[in-house]
Amino acid sequence: MNLLKRTINDKGLIENLIPQKAPFIMVDKLLHFSEEKVITGFTPTSTNLFVDNNKFMAAGLIEHMAQSVALHTGYQYFLKNEQAPTGYIGAIKLAEILELPNRDQELITTVTILHEIMGVTLVRIQVTCNDKIIANSEMKTVLAN
Repeated sequence: MNLLKRTINDKGLIENLIPQKAPFIMVDKLLHFSEEKVITGFTPTSTNLFVDNNKFMAAGLIEHMAQSVALHTGYQYFLKNEQAPTGYIGAIKLAEILELPNRDQELITTVTILHEIMGVTLVRIQVTCNDKIIANSEMKTVLAN
């Protein structure tokens, strides 16, 4: 069940929901939120740190995936009116970059929560661009506090 009433694309609110700050923000939309899934959006522009020769680089895709996980946690805490803890990538089990998107192309990323216990979360992540899968990942994230 989607607990999100409408898409959130307010950059200020998104920035408050994740620990990263400009110019290192790699998510700009929250499209869906539930306990077991989050769907985010991001459109890299020419000024993005990870855009080179009009392509959004693999490191940017991985950071975007990690920030999508952070947005899930941040929104979860926002709903409880609590400050979200800082999280870290504990491990990347799989990172498959199938295609690098061009700048100004919207990425839609689905994070599925596989397991969550004692601040450690195992997730499966899929990034699409123009309805085509361009990246997959499995990550373990760890909350700091």
